[in-house]
Amino acid sequence: MSSAETVPPSPEAICAQLQEQTLQACRVARIAAGIVAEGIATGVSSVLDGVREREKELDTLDRVIDQGVTSVITEVGPGHARELLACLKFIIDLERIGDLLLNCSNRAAAVGSRIELQDIRDLTVMASRLEKMLGDVHDAFSQRDLNKALAVLRSDAELDRLRNLIFLRHLENHDGMPRQESFHVLFMTQALERAGDHAKNLAKEVCHLVTGQTLRHAFRIAQRPTEQMYLEHLRAQHGIVTPPAAPLALAWDSEK
Repeated sequence: MSSAETVPPSPEAICAQLQEQTLQACRVARIAAGIVAEGIATGVSSVLDGVREREKELDTLDRVIDQGVTSVITEVGPGHARELLACLKFIIDLERIGDLLLNCSNRAAAVGSRIELQDIRDLTVMASRLEKMLGDVHDAFSQRDLNKALAVLRSDAELDRLRNLIFLRHLENHDGMPRQESFHVLFMTQALERAGDHAKNLAKEVCHLVTGQTLRHAFRIAQRPTEQMYLEHLRAQHGIVTPPAAPLALAWDSEK
């Protein structure tokens, strides 16, 4: 009696599986950022335990995707090879985001009850913004959506602004107020800001995947008048829904 032979999956099927695993890694990282935001906001250290599990999951996905890409990339055409390289770049940044969030959560669990209220607010906003950025990265990659990718770049500027505010408050301390746990607060702030930089790298990769060009080219083909961008910003602030349009472009100093 002979058993039926198992047909190995085609290279195209493996590519599709690796893309789904990459999207899963995006979801895991987003969940981890949400846990960090909740843990900092509530001061409940047990909430942060979930970050370690998410970090382990990202490590596993890193190994699986790395092995999968290297085993199949020579068997596919240029289009699939390009997407596989994007998956590889994605998991490298996502795994690093997991490490940074774990570092942040460990510090929050240790000193969260002693952090000042303003620092709690700013750190919570940073983690929440990172969670949204990772959600947008997931959607941008799955839908090849240039608008979502550009939104991530805009959000990263807000993380930088909050990082600068916290650093000024603790390092320059113009009001002369005593600051608690500055060492840990600054490291948590830096970890979240660096995680945002990795999310920005992911958005840049989507821009390149969608347009086949550099980020500067993506901004150029999406350019809009400043007045129109300002009106859209006001509409968003007041919850006014507008029909989908061409991608929103912002000048990006780092790309000049």
